[in-house]
Amino acid sequence: MTPPEVHLWQHLRLRPYGLKFRRQHPIGRYVADFYCHPLKLAVEVDGETHAHGTQPERDMNRDRFFAETGVATVRISARDVLADPAAAIDAILSDENAPSAASRHLPHGGGYAAVKRG
Repeated sequence: MTPPEVHLWQHLRLRPYGLKFRRQHPIGRYVADFYCHPLKLAVEVDGETHAHGTQPERDMNRDRFFAETGVATVRISARDVLADPAAAIDAILSDENAPSAASRHLPHGGGYAAVKRG
């Protein structure tokens, strides 16, 4: 895992809102950085290389494949993860990115303040 992924994992492994995330989870021929099965949500941490060359097209193909298998994808920048992991988790679990998460699992549509710590 990259340093931003390790940093985010330190927070996701605490099971925000009781949600279990898996790291480096295979989905078909791809491996998601993180995956939450109850939400059918893949989380991808994108560094600078994701904006160059053929990587944007490859990311789009991966996202399309995930969607075809019923898995939503949230992409978050590595810079954002390193700057504020709590805000990154808020973004990952927001109504906008994971509407099914907010309606089924999260109190008041999100918010990191209620995340269990340990």
